[in-house]
Amino acid sequence: MAFVPKTLDYTVSPYTGLTRQSWIEAGTYLLEGVFQNIAHFEDPVVMPRKETKVTYPHSADAVWEFKAEYFEGLARSFFIAAPLIHDNPDLNLCGYSIRDYYKSHVLRACTKGDPVSVGRYEELQEMAGDYNRAFQQTVETCALVICLWVCKEEIWDTYTKEEKDVIAEFLRGYADGNTVPQNWRLFNMLDMAFLDMEGYEIDEEIMLDHAQSILAYYAGDGWYRDGHSFDYYSCWAFNVYAPIWNLWYGYEKQPYIAAKFEEHSNKLMETYADFFDRDGFTNMWGRSNIYRNAATSAFDGNLMLHNSTADPGLARRISSGSLLQFMTRDDFLFKGVPTLGFYGQFTPLVQGYSCAESPFWLGKAFLCLHLPADHPFWTATENNGTWETLGSKGTKVTSLNGPALCFSNHQANGETILRTGKVVKNKKDEHGMWNYSKLCFNTKYPWEAAVAPDIEAQQYVLYDGVSDEIKKGNVTYWHGLKNDVLYRRQFFNYDLENECHWIQAMNLADFTVPYGVIRADKLRLFSCPIRLTLGSYGFPDNGTQIIEKTADGAKAIILKGHDHTGREKQMAMTIYDGWDELEIVKSTGTNPDSENSIVIYAKTAREKKYGYQPYVLISQVITKESLEDFTDNEIFPIEKVHYTDTKKCGGYGPVTITLKDGTTRTIDFDGIEGQLMR
Repeated sequence: MAFVPKTLDYTVSPYTGLTRQSWIEAGTYLLEGVFQNIAHFEDPVVMPRKETKVTYPHSADAVWEFKAEYFEGLARSFFIAAPLIHDNPDLNLCGYSIRDYYKSHVLRACTKGDPVSVGRYEELQEMAGDYNRAFQQTVETCALVICLWVCKEEIWDTYTKEEKDVIAEFLRGYADGNTVPQNWRLFNMLDMAFLDMEGYEIDEEIMLDHAQSILAYYAGDGWYRDGHSFDYYSCWAFNVYAPIWNLWYGYEKQPYIAAKFEEHSNKLMETYADFFDRDGFTNMWGRSNIYRNAATSAFDGNLMLHNSTADPGLARRISSGSLLQFMTRDDFLFKGVPTLGFYGQFTPLVQGYSCAESPFWLGKAFLCLHLPADHPFWTATENNGTWETLGSKGTKVTSLNGPALCFSNHQANGETILRTGKVVKNKKDEHGMWNYSKLCFNTKYPWEAAVAPDIEAQQYVLYDGVSDEIKKGNVTYWHGLKNDVLYRRQFFNYDLENECHWIQAMNLADFTVPYGVIRADKLRLFSCPIRLTLGSYGFPDNGTQIIEKTADGAKAIILKGHDHTGREKQMAMTIYDGWDELEIVKSTGTNPDSENSIVIYAKTAREKKYGYQPYVLISQVITKESLEDFTDNEIFPIEKVHYTDTKKCGGYGPVTITLKDGTTRTIDFDGIEGQLMR
C-alpha cells in the first residue's frame, strides 16, 4: 500500500503540499514497516529478504556478514528514527517504545559477547583472518554517531558513564582502523569527531590524514571523485558528512579544511537543484540506486553550514518531490520494507555489498527533520527554481567539466536528462555500464538492463566481425560543451593492454531539443566488418500503441502507453543519415518501472575495411508525459544536413544540421583529440 500523507498545506508548499508534519508521517510510515517485522524487543533489525543470489550475507559461514547485516538494519533505520525520537520521545510503534528499542540495541550492538553484537573491529579481523581489510561496520558507525547526535538528549545523554565508554571503545576501533581510500575516510573522521566532541581522546594525525585526503578528492563544481567515475556518493556522502564534520570538529580545529568543505558545498548548490526534474524526481544513475532520494540530503548538509547558500524553499520542494517519487508507489515496499530496486524489486541494479536493510540509507533524506519547525527549510514557501523561469519549450543546459556532467532541464516535458563522461568500467562489468555508461539518463525513463546481447537502451552495441565479439561502451572520455553541442568519446571494450587506436570507438556529439536530444555521432573504427545498434530509452509496456512514420528519407517509431502507476508516456525515435533500419524489441524483467518493456533501436553495418562509407550517424529520441501527439516537425525536426566532404559521408570537416525551426548546430570534431579528459 502506497504512502498517503495526512497533512497537506498548499499555501506554504504549493508544489507538493508536504510540510514538516507530512515528513514525520512519512518517517513513521517507514518505521512501522520495520517494526511489523520485529517479533520481539530483543530481536535485531533484520528484514525479510526477497533477493538471495546477489546480496549478502553470501555464506552461512561468514559470521561477520551477519553481524554487518545487524548493524546496517540498526544504524540505517536509525537515520529515520533519530529525528522522530527527538521530536517525540514517547513514540510507540507496533507495541514498542522506539526510544527504548534504539537505546537498548545501540548499546548491545557495541557490547562484546551480546547475541546481537555487531563485532568489534579487532574481532572481525580475527574472524576474517585478515588484518588489512575494512569492514562494512565502518560505514554504519558513521550513521550511528550522526543519529546519536540528532537525538542526543533522548538517548546518548541517558547512558551511564560506563555505557558511554563501551560505545566509545567500540567506535574507536573503527575510527582508527583500516578504511577504503575514498568516501569511507569520512566515516572514520566522523567517528573521531564524535569521540572528540564527547571528551574522548583521539589520534589527531589520523584525523588530519583522512581530512586532507578527502579534500584532495575534490574535482570542481561541488563534486568529489569517488573512484574512476562520479555518482551520488559525492552528494550523499562528501556533501553531507563534510558539513557535519565542520560542525563537530573542523570549524574549531581545522578551519582551513572546514572553509574548503563549505566552499565546495556552496559550489554544488549553484547547480545541484537543476539535477532534478520539474517534479523533483531523482535520476536513476550510478551505483547504489537502492538509496533513492538520499540524493536530496546534500541540501540538508549545506543548510548545516555557517554560511549556507542553499535556497530553503527550493531545497524542500525538491526533497519533498523526490520523497513522493518513491513513497507514493505501490511497489516501493516488500513486506513493509523498501525493495532492493529503484521502484519495485529490480535485481539488475542490486550490488553484492548490499543486504535487505541497505535501502534504509534513504533515511538520510529524513535527517532534514533535525532542523527545527521554525527553520527556513520548513517555513519558506516552496519554489521551483529554474522551472519557474523557462518558457514553454525552453531548455536549460548545465555543463560541469570537473565531474564531466551535463544536465538539461526540458520545460516541454518536465524531464531532466543527464549526459556523463569520465566513465571507466571494466569491459566485463555490464552492471557498471548500465549505471554509468548510458548515453543519456532520464528522470522519467530509468535505465533499462540489456534487452538482447546486441541491443541496449541508450547505448551503442558493436558486433566486431573480425574478432567475432559483441562489444559495449565501457570507457567514456569527456571533451565538453562547445557551441551548444556536447562532445565525448566512447570506447568499446577498452582495456590497458591495447593502444587506443586499436580499440573501436565512437566520437559522440549531441545537442538538446525541447523534448529530448539529437545525436550526430561519428564512427571511429579501424576494422570492419561491423554491425552496430543504438537503443532508445526503455519504455514501460503496459499495453503500448506502436506507430511508424516516414518523411523525406527519415524513419520514426512512436510508442504511446502508461507506466506502472498509470502515468501517460510517449516516446519517439527517429533515424536519419548513417542508419539502415529502425525496429523494436520487447523484453521482460529488464525495466525498473514495469515488468514488460519495449526498446526502439537503430541498426547499421559497415562491410569494407577501409571503405569511405557514411561516418556520421544522426538520430533523435524525444519523450513526453502525455498521449497528445507530437507534431510532425517534432518527430522529424531536421530540415537539411550540410557536409563539408563532397561525398556527404562526414569523414572530415564540419557537419551543419539545420532544424525546421531555423536553429542550426555545427558538429565539428576538430581538436577533440587533444582535449579529452577522463
